[in-house]
Parts: sequence; C-alpha cells; structure tokens
Amino acid sequence: MIQVEELQRLRGDLAQRRAQGAVAFVPTMGNLHAGHLTLVREARRHAETVVVSIFVNPMQFGANEDLDRYPRTLAADRAALEGEGADILFFPGVAAMYPRPLDQQTRVEVPGISELYCGASRPGHFVGVATVVCKLFNMVQPDVAVFGKKDFQQLLVIRRMVEDLAMPIEIVGVDTAREPDGLAMSSRNRYLTEEQRRTAPLLHRQLVQLAERLRLGERDTAMLRQQATEALDEAGFATDYIEIVDTATLQRVVPGSACDQVVILAAAHLGGARLIDNIEANLS
Repeated sequence: MIQVEELQRLRGDLAQRRAQGAVAFVPTMGNLHAGHLTLVREARRHAETVVVSIFVNPMQFGANEDLDRYPRTLAADRAALEGEGADILFFPGVAAMYPRPLDQQTRVEVPGISELYCGASRPGHFVGVATVVCKLFNMVQPDVAVFGKKDFQQLLVIRRMVEDLAMPIEIVGVDTAREPDGLAMSSRNRYLTEEQRRTAPLLHRQLVQLAERLRLGERDTAMLRQQATEALDEAGFATDYIEIVDTATLQRVVPGSACDQVVILAAAHLGGARLIDNIEANLS
C-alpha cells in the first residue's frame, strides 16, 4: 500500500494506475473499525485501484463538539488498510486541505436536505461535509465512491451534490455494519462507559420496533415517534430526534402521505456519545 500525504504525489500515482482500470474511493476520518473495512471491500468490487483517505475535517465540527478529542489512530488504521489490500492511503494535513482560514474557505452547500435533522441540530455540519467531500473528489477523481448508510442523511447530501454538480462519480451506499447486539459501529462508541454500552443497542431495537409497527399498518407517525422517544429517554438517552421520512426526499411522512419507501432516522446522546442510526421500511 502506498501512503501519500502530498496532493501532487497522489495525482502522479493515480495517473499511472488509471491505465489499469477504474478507481474507487473511500473517504474516512480514521479510527477505522470493521464497518470501514466493509466499505474498502465493497470498493474493491467496483475498481482495480482502491484509495482510502483519512482526514478529520474541522469544518464539519461545531464549536462545542468533539474535534479535539476525536480518536486519531493512524498507525492502527494503516495496518488495517494494508490487511484489506487497499492500494493508496491518502492522509492530507489541515493546511493542505484548507490553505486559508476556515471562514475564508470556499464552501459547498446542498440546500434543503442539509438543513434537516442532523443539519438542524448541528448548524453548518453538512456544509463542512459537502465541502470536504467535494474537495477530496477533485483530488482523487474517482470513478466510484463508497459510503456507509449509517449516516443516511449524509449519503443523500452527497448524492445530491454529485448530481447537481455533474460529477462523473457513481455513489455506492453500503448497509450499516453492526455489533452482534445491533449497535451500529461507530468511532464514537468508544466514548461510552460499560454501562452505557449495554444500554446503547436500545436505539436500534426501537427503530426495529417502529419499522415493524409501520409494516403492520400503523400510520400515526407522531404517536410512534413520541413513544419511541419516551422509551429512549427513560432508558437514559437524551433523544435529539426520531423521524419517519421519505427515503428519496427525507421529507417527514404523515398519515395520508403517498410514500411506500421510508427510512426511520434517529439521533440521541448517551453520556458523551452522540449516536445516530436508521432503518429502512417498505410500507406497501
């Protein structure tokens, strides 16, 4: 595996490899777990060259969020990626990604869906996501880019950006990787205490129950959201939101909505960790 920090070397290496076939890209913030490695394996299915980036993006963190304490484990990440057969690890520094102060940096905004749910709770977050992903796409110029579905809203923001900006990139979404008890794998799970870790899978179980109730014909979505929120809060979560939304538009589903494919989105704080999860459901 080639390890690259400088953009010019990255472009030089990729120029030689493009003659051998397609390039797939997996952008990450590092602290890799089994879910990330699933994305690397999926990328290999689509291309001859697999590029993985590691960059903890300051633009997508709010003033009171965990940028400084976000886990950075570059040596372990390198070893894991070598074990999966990744071809190039790209790990640019902040100065290379943002040569000007963040408040003077050109930004990419995907209006509408960026302002909902996690976007409402974390103002500016998806501007930071769209900006860094757009910049990484310009640097790597992949044929395919692979993202996990755990952050479903992020996936749709990126799909919309690629469509609107006519980027010739296929976006592949991969099902959420989970622990044996159902908890979605996340770098932030390490913030949980042992007791909180035992409680955390309740978030996924509530989503599974909501999906089943929807499949059985319940349509009072406000009541369903309220009951799930109360169950989580009673268990020790501080629920940010639970939303039942149209899979394609992320608009809230209400009784009478002409929508067959929905996704149930959730975000909740448990101790020092903000957990997100989702589950898709077919109502037809």
